[in-house]
Amino acid sequence: MRFFIELSFNGDNYHGWQIQPNAVTVQSEINRVLSIVLENQIQVTGAGRTDAGVHALQMYAHFDFDKPIEKEPTIKRMNRILPSDILIKDIFQVDNDFHCRFNAISRTYEYYISDIKTPFKKNVFYVRKKLDVTAMNSACNYLLGKKDFTSFSKLKTQTHTNNCNIFHANWQRLNDGYLFKIKADRFLRNMVRAIVGTLIEVGCGNIEITHFKDIIDKRDRSSAGFSVPANALFLVNIEYFTNKIINNG
Repeated sequence: MRFFIELSFNGDNYHGWQIQPNAVTVQSEINRVLSIVLENQIQVTGAGRTDAGVHALQMYAHFDFDKPIEKEPTIKRMNRILPSDILIKDIFQVDNDFHCRFNAISRTYEYYISDIKTPFKKNVFYVRKKLDVTAMNSACNYLLGKKDFTSFSKLKTQTHTNNCNIFHANWQRLNDGYLFKIKADRFLRNMVRAIVGTLIEVGCGNIEITHFKDIIDKRDRSSAGFSVPANALFLVNIEYFTNKIINNG
């Protein structure tokens, strides 16, 4: 039987989601604790591979197990053992061929920027300049649709294609900064952080709006702007078709 786990985590203390040699990751912690609770060696598969320092308000993973699982006791035991910066929110059975990564319809990320320096805002990126939100949103229009986003991807990745379909990309002015929200069917490694950094250059007047389109078309990472730090990036939502869920009770 296949089970989905819904979780959230603060990524400050982890080298990303995926298991790595000699590093603490979110996936390794989930595997460790789930194996203790179920008294079997469990390996979970994640819905994505968040980079070191990136956070998730909503993340999914799946695993296979040959017995029914009591949801509430399992969740409580896992949360007692897990570090305080990882929270299990739900466990439910799905169809045996339902894959948390490949069957995801969309993923949504948010990035937080502050223009007011304060020592108490740890999960924001501080910028000194006032940004032109209108110009940045105009540039966002060039992101929409299915395109090759090599210009915003880390080099030498193992993906078969750099095509992504972006459904939504928008900046919002907040009282003490800015919020960027982007939704797509998939994202490349470092893609959101590179897009945000390049759009900041647009907002500062260093890159013309029409030149932003040229950057996408060039499919060359060196033509785009800098990558913003990971500490202000949040995975906030992953969507699936719910008809694959067997029991969420």
